[in-house]
Amino acid sequence: MKTPHDLLSLLSRHVGRDNGVAVKALAAELDITDRQVRELVSDLRMSGHAVCGHPRDGYYIAETPEEMEETCQFLRNRAMHSLQLESRLRNIPMPDLLGQLHLNT
Repeated sequence: MKTPHDLLSLLSRHVGRDNGVAVKALAAELDITDRQVRELVSDLRMSGHAVCGHPRDGYYIAETPEEMEETCQFLRNRAMHSLQLESRLRNIPMPDLLGQLHLNT
């Protein structure tokens, strides 16, 4: 079983957007599935490691604050899109889905 540390060791050779590596290449190198790579990436991020990634660039360790910001924005946009989909599926407004308070005006 591969660990987040195994992936971090591999990613240490991929610092900066220009050195990104595709999920399939990481999976092949670690002899695991693409899904398992994504789970390890999530584990590393939850531990505070600056693992960046985008479908066009692959995964890499952030070299600049701008790279980290781009990844955070990408993740936020993806999360908001998922929440919008859930809101539409449940046929409720986004504030209700999120449990926001409504003020009488």
